[in-house]
Amino acid sequence: QVQLVESGGGLVQAGGSLRLSCAASGSIFRINAMRWYRQAPGKQRELVAAITSSGYTNYADSVKDRFSISRDNAKNTVYLQMNSLKPEDTGVYYCNADGHSGSLSWGDYWGQGTQVTVSS
Repeated sequence: QVQLVESGGGLVQAGGSLRLSCAASGSIFRINAMRWYRQAPGKQRELVAAITSSGYTNYADSVKDRFSISRDNAKNTVYLQMNSLKPEDTGVYYCNADGHSGSLSWGDYWGQGTQVTVSS
C-alpha cells in the first residue's frame, strides 16, 4: 500500500509564501502523476497543480504565475511553492498521486490534507 503525507501548511498573511510537501511511502513500484488539490469551506475540491513523472506541469488559472509545483522522483516527493498568497487561497490542500504499488496493482492515493489559511 502507498501512503501520502503532507506537511507545510499554516497561517500566513496575504502576500506571503508557503511551501507544501507531500511524501509517498510504503510499497511503491512507480509513482506517475502527482497533484495538489484544495477545498475551501463550502466549495468543491479543485485541482490546483499537477506534474507528470517526466516533469510536465499544469496549473489552475487562479494560481498561474504564483504557484510552482515540482517533484523529487528519487524521494517520491512533490512540492508546491505558493507565493503572493491571497485570502481566496485559503483551504485544505490535498496531495494526490497515481501509480503502481510494489505488488504492481494500480491505485489512486490521497493524503490527509493540510490547512492553509491566508489572512487579509
